[in-house]
Amino acid sequence: MNAIKDSVHDWIPLGPVAADLVDTPALQRLRHIKQLSTVRLVYPSASHTRFEHSLGVYHLAREALRFLGVDGDRADHVRAAALLHDVGHGPYGHQTEDVIRRRTGRDHDEIGQLLHETELAGVLESHGLDPDRVADLVAGEGELGQLVSGELDVDRMDYLVRDAHHTGVPYGTIDHGRLLRALRYRDGRLVLAEGNVPTAESLLLARALMDGTVYRHHVSRIAGSMLERACERLLDGDVSVERFRRMADHDLLVALDESVPALGERLERRDLYKRAVWADLGRVPEAVTRMDRDDERAAAREIADAAGVARQSVLVDIPPRPALKESRTRVVVDDVVQRLEGASELVAALRRARRAQWCLGVYCPESALEAVETAAEDVLGVA
Repeated sequence: MNAIKDSVHDWIPLGPVAADLVDTPALQRLRHIKQLSTVRLVYPSASHTRFEHSLGVYHLAREALRFLGVDGDRADHVRAAALLHDVGHGPYGHQTEDVIRRRTGRDHDEIGQLLHETELAGVLESHGLDPDRVADLVAGEGELGQLVSGELDVDRMDYLVRDAHHTGVPYGTIDHGRLLRALRYRDGRLVLAEGNVPTAESLLLARALMDGTVYRHHVSRIAGSMLERACERLLDGDVSVERFRRMADHDLLVALDESVPALGERLERRDLYKRAVWADLGRVPEAVTRMDRDDERAAAREIADAAGVARQSVLVDIPPRPALKESRTRVVVDDVVQRLEGASELVAALRRARRAQWCLGVYCPESALEAVETAAEDVLGVA
């Protein structure tokens, strides 16, 4: 059995299926997609990739299956799904996911077609595995799919620890060993065993702190908005979405430099737009917080026209309303399965904190800040 040295989990042994999958071009492409995309413009050491994250998820899935007593064919399919769960990501991972979804109607975890378009299906079948079963598990379907995609999935357990390790931020440090040992199935649902409310709270708290400090850092949000707008322009040109979604990070930067230099060169040099408006929920009309992508674009054009600047130089960034997916984690309390939000007083406090962290952003070049701020406050009705 082969083994790979990992910066987080030490040695990760690879079974025969994993060893063959790792050598495929589709999985090797993940070496060239950074896990934290534009966050690395804030934390320079966050240069880890979706390839090493995929290995980490595979490792944690192996451990979870061992503790749950799942083996044989069922375990083989779960391990393969864990390793392949991110193979559908486009360049810059989640930062381009919305662009790809709008053009194709597919998310990164809908990998069934991709498996059959590449050599991956053949590798799986050569080991007696069903590619369609693997794709269903990646999408979180069925009892075992919850291990790969759900409130207690091994994906979350790995990326929190790995992202904290590589950014140097301590908030994502969780006891994944305790989490794995506490996993149980109750009526087909993945839960944490009796006495693990604090364990579930630690996962929730880690995600909430990492959100505010790392994942939604304002510099990363500005860069992400610039990247998304640049990618839309690229796809409006001669680049097909199918070619786009199979690019690696460096391929995309080259394409943007050539086709959308006004934004591509800025991203490459970290010459980013600045915040003209940065407004919390209390300052923003509720109707504005519910704007969709087309509404955002229309507002950006209106703001640019009112400010007398080029339309492409104004970006409106309205994040989703605050939510805590992890609060739906199921825990056993007094032999009864409950959602964490009903068993923990911490959830309400974290919800208030998330609301306080929510901010609408309007971004533009530094030279246009004053004019864009005035126009944006008028157009959006920001108090």
